[in-house]
Amino acid sequence: MQAAEGRARTEVQNRQAAEARTNELHTREAELLDEVRHLVSDRLPALALHLISSHHPVPGLLHKSLAGSEAAQLLDALPEAVSGIVLKERRRIDAAARAALRGATQESQALSYRLQTNIVGLQHEFSAPPRLTQSLLESDHINEQNLRLTQRSAIVCGGWPGHVRKDTYVSEVVSGASSRLRGFDRINIVSRLGLSNIGVVGRAAEPVAVICAELMANALEHSRDDLMVDVGLVQTGNGSVCITIDDAGKGMTSEALARGRSLISGEQQEVLLLELGDPPSMGFAAIGRLVADYGLHVSIDTSSPYGGVRAVVSVPENLLTSIDENATPPSVMAPQPAVAPQAHKRPVAADSPAHSPAPTGAAALPQRRRRFSATATNDDAAAAAPRPLNPEDTGAMWSDFQSGLTGDRSVTDSESTL
Repeated sequence: MQAAEGRARTEVQNRQAAEARTNELHTREAELLDEVRHLVSDRLPALALHLISSHHPVPGLLHKSLAGSEAAQLLDALPEAVSGIVLKERRRIDAAARAALRGATQESQALSYRLQTNIVGLQHEFSAPPRLTQSLLESDHINEQNLRLTQRSAIVCGGWPGHVRKDTYVSEVVSGASSRLRGFDRINIVSRLGLSNIGVVGRAAEPVAVICAELMANALEHSRDDLMVDVGLVQTGNGSVCITIDDAGKGMTSEALARGRSLISGEQQEVLLLELGDPPSMGFAAIGRLVADYGLHVSIDTSSPYGGVRAVVSVPENLLTSIDENATPPSVMAPQPAVAPQAHKRPVAADSPAHSPAPTGAAALPQRRRRFSATATNDDAAAAAPRPLNPEDTGAMWSDFQSGLTGDRSVTDSESTL
């Protein structure tokens, strides 16, 4: 009897244990199904957004009780595998896109340089009337803007700047960069270089011009049309030359500033076109590639005295050189270095005594003394100092010269020239 009761209790216990294991298996199965649904509906879509922007978090497991199990490890390994596959495929597609864009931009660059050569040749035709000359100048400027955009795209895609230059004055590099921009008349360039013959070596002249053009274009774009952009040239104590660009625009957000600093630092080994927005903003990316290739340094900050953004381009001493101003005079359009004002001393007459005794007594009469004209002194100083060049006066003189040449020609002669 007791044996039968023992067997009955054992059977009941076994049946209860089997039911508990069955319930546990059903629970574990339901949790796994929930995790799979969570993986498909939540984790993988969040992973896709995270690959676009790191601000989107990727959720973890739904049931913490599965942590550490083999099933949890497999569920966590799947997003990592998908991420690796997606990134690898993205790099392959981006490399193909950059190769195609690089080939197209190189051909476009070559055609733009040929067009520029032809336009410059037409500008030197003195027989052209002023209206045609003005149209040629405008066409040349439009071609310069198009060439800058093409050049920027080529640099981002791994191409070279596409233009070989000789050693060039720092002031000419900066003024030439401003001439490539729409709204160049809003750029005020002031040279504070101690020496006017400081130049950039030929291999770095065009990269420095590209960097300055992109920073000035960014300053013009983010400030009103009635606001100026101040550009200063300063030589530092360590021998480098700093180019400062200050605008009075609306500034940059902290996120945009951090993103811009990351791009221009040159520390990113590879910048994907997909990461530059739609349409791609390639200015900072092109600067970063040139910084990494030529050893330059560029910084951006919100410490502009006008409340906007300040950008500083530092050209190290090893990329600078001295240019013989007699053999290669600077361009008339380049800004002249600022000279500190000097006080003029009043000249002393050679025939006047060094110390004349003052008359005493009642018979003392007023003495007439020789006075030297301050105008003559100022004229001598003005003749010794170089006269600042004004681009508007130069352009007016050139227009008058062309008008004089065309004034003596007949209408038939002008039409045959065109």
